[in-house]
Amino acid sequence: MPDWTYHPLRGPAAAVLGRHRSQRAALRLLASIGSRPAGARLIARGFGHRHPPEHLAGELAGVPVTVRLGITVPPSLARDAVRAMPPLGAGVVEVAPVSAADAETVREAAAGRSIPLVVRACDPEAEAALKPYVDGFTSGDEPQVVHTSDPSVTAAAAALEEPGTVVLARPEVLVAAGPGWFQRVTEAATPTAPAPALRDVGRDPRRWPAWWWALLVGLGMTGAGLGAAAITLGPVLLWYDRDYLGMTLRELHAANHHLVHFLQHDRITMAGTMIAIGAVYTGLAVGGIRRGRPWAREVYLLSGAIGFPTLFYFLATGFVEPLHTATTLVLFPMFVAGVRRTPHTPRWRREPEGPEPERRRALVGQLLLIVTGTGLFVGGAVISVVGLTGVFVPSDLTFLGADAQTLETVNPRLVPFVAHDRAGFGGALMSAAVAITLLSAWGWRRGEAWVFWTLAAASAAGFLPAVVVHGAIHYTDLLHLAPVYFGIAMTGTGLLLARPYLCAEASAKAEN
Repeated sequence: MPDWTYHPLRGPAAAVLGRHRSQRAALRLLASIGSRPAGARLIARGFGHRHPPEHLAGELAGVPVTVRLGITVPPSLARDAVRAMPPLGAGVVEVAPVSAADAETVREAAAGRSIPLVVRACDPEAEAALKPYVDGFTSGDEPQVVHTSDPSVTAAAAALEEPGTVVLARPEVLVAAGPGWFQRVTEAATPTAPAPALRDVGRDPRRWPAWWWALLVGLGMTGAGLGAAAITLGPVLLWYDRDYLGMTLRELHAANHHLVHFLQHDRITMAGTMIAIGAVYTGLAVGGIRRGRPWAREVYLLSGAIGFPTLFYFLATGFVEPLHTATTLVLFPMFVAGVRRTPHTPRWRREPEGPEPERRRALVGQLLLIVTGTGLFVGGAVISVVGLTGVFVPSDLTFLGADAQTLETVNPRLVPFVAHDRAGFGGALMSAAVAITLLSAWGWRRGEAWVFWTLAAASAAGFLPAVVVHGAIHYTDLLHLAPVYFGIAMTGTGLLLARPYLCAEASAKAEN
């Protein structure tokens, strides 16, 4: 489990299972998943872990390790630790102290290991019994090995700056700090360079960096959303809409007095979602990809991989919107340029640790944002399915005062026209939800104010138009709007809890 579930839920889990039992349950769950190759990859990628920098490689007891950071555990925890720790970012597991009576336990733990396992044996019999099964032996007095019970990320990163030093955390470190401790230390020990500025981009598009193309897509999505909102609040229908329907706006209003407002409500929520996507892409480009964050590129890629294919919803609805198609054709090549693989030179700023209570509150906020993003994705999927099948939900028909058959008698193309808007909104909502969920899961770091403002801007762009337009057209069904109100409450609470942590540097500057 990541820190954003471990810390917020450890209290309730301890109350139900007991403190010790809940800790062992968490370790065994990670071990069970991490013991399988697919599960280990799922944990590592799901937690946002990446390959450690090469300078952190070294050796312990003559055994090469990819990262000089690991854990020391007693034999009773060895089996679970060997399986759970590698996906979390540990580079080595030390089992200590080990007597001859523990040899069988350690042998079983060593089977199927994916990182080096070293042992500190209490007697020659234990060492002889385990020599064929483990990678090496430690004596306990190696000057280059630091055994720590301090959960301080700064202290561990400082120790790793000494070439050859190996930091081994005791179990109480992870109990106090959470499973993300290894990744936080690795990141804090990574040397960084200054981020590129706007003047470094140049004028030749062939030499533009990936982050610049990603920024252009973000700005393009924002502009497209604003354009869609202007059309919705102005003419509502463009020439190709009228040609497809064979009806004018006045004729639609005459057929059903609520129909034009219904179209506006669908399209303004779609426009707000497009602006939200643009806000997230802009933040990812400037705050993440530009600073060499590998996970930022992956968030951008996964979101776009869901959003752009929704153009092909026309195969089900039968309505091809020229403006939507043209926007996609312009932005998609930029999107591809923005996700092309380039070396990720670390260019982020390393902020010092702050008060632990501040981080704990921020983790609760992080959990709320991830739950909200997941809910938005489910909602987007449901809206897409509804748009591609039944088109209307019961509250829609109540608001319109008509059923789908009545609308089809007015114009056989009217329902497919509405279906196009609705399904497209569902696809855009899924794209935005993926970006919000993964940004919240992978981007939560002290002093990363851009994460806070990106999520705040995206939330405002997505939620506020939906609330305003429903109120303006008097479509105020409580059940229909309940997910929106719930999302606003969750997002607002989460951002308020996380603001002191995410905006720590900005707050300090303001005070100075």
